[in-house]
Order: sequence, then C-alpha cells, then structure tokens
Amino acid sequence: MIAVVRIRGTMNTRGTIGEALRMLRLDRQNTCVVLPDTQSYRGMLAKARDRITYGTITLETFERLVEKRGRIDGNRRLDANTVKETGYESVGALAKAIFEGKARMADVPKLKPVFRMTPPVRGMKDAKHHWPKGELGDRGEKMDELIKAMM
Repeated sequence: MIAVVRIRGTMNTRGTIGEALRMLRLDRQNTCVVLPDTQSYRGMLAKARDRITYGTITLETFERLVEKRGRIDGNRRLDANTVKETGYESVGALAKAIFEGKARMADVPKLKPVFRMTPPVRGMKDAKHHWPKGELGDRGEKMDELIKAMM
C-alpha cells in the first residue's frame, strides 16, 4: 500500500495537477490517503509529485494510522462499536484486512477516506525540493518515518 501526504498548498497549481489532487482526495495540506499500488494511481502521483510526498508503508504503521487518525462522520474517532458492525473484532483487525486487500475502507459505514494529520514533530526539511534533499516526491520505504512524525 502507498501512503500519500499533501505537503504544499494550492497557490500556483495548474488545472491538471489540481484535478489529480482532487481525484486522490487530497484537498488540504497535511492530509493523508492510503492507496493500492496500481499503475493508474502511480500516474496520478507522478502528475502531482511537486505538491505531495508518497511511499510504501508497513502494516504496523497502517494499523496505528487507522487507530489514531481514523474518523467517522461528526469527526468522531473510529471505535470498536463501529468496527464490530462491519464484522471485525477490532480496529487492528479491520486495518489488517484493508492492508491485505480483503476489505476496503468503503466497507465501514461513514468512515472518512482521508486522514487529517498534524505537521511533523520536528518540522519539514524543505517543502520545495524533492526527496532526499527536501520533502516532496517518492520516499520509498522512508514514508513510515514521516507518518509516525505526523501522528
């Protein structure tokens, strides 16, 4: 799975890049979505690479992300009662099923597909240059570090 975080805002964004960001559901800074690793999503990521950072994440990071930042309608946390209605015993079990492709986030009623994050604890290095000099673009396996710093 690929985690995508929007780093830069909307100033001077061309139309096609803005469309790609809307299709990825990244309407605001410091929002995160988790996507399957497919060619069509990779194309959208390449188009918007000057506004976002992305990379693969581990199951442990995804479970922690869903537990800490998963929200349902009314900006309420994703709790055990909501998860039990979908047939999973815990939030961790649901996160594992989504990560392995056995379930989708749309299977949980009222679950928001976007995770709102805080800015990283020690701040951004440089929001105008690409990885590893700056924050933008493909991070690969190093995406876990950023997600943990933003939770």
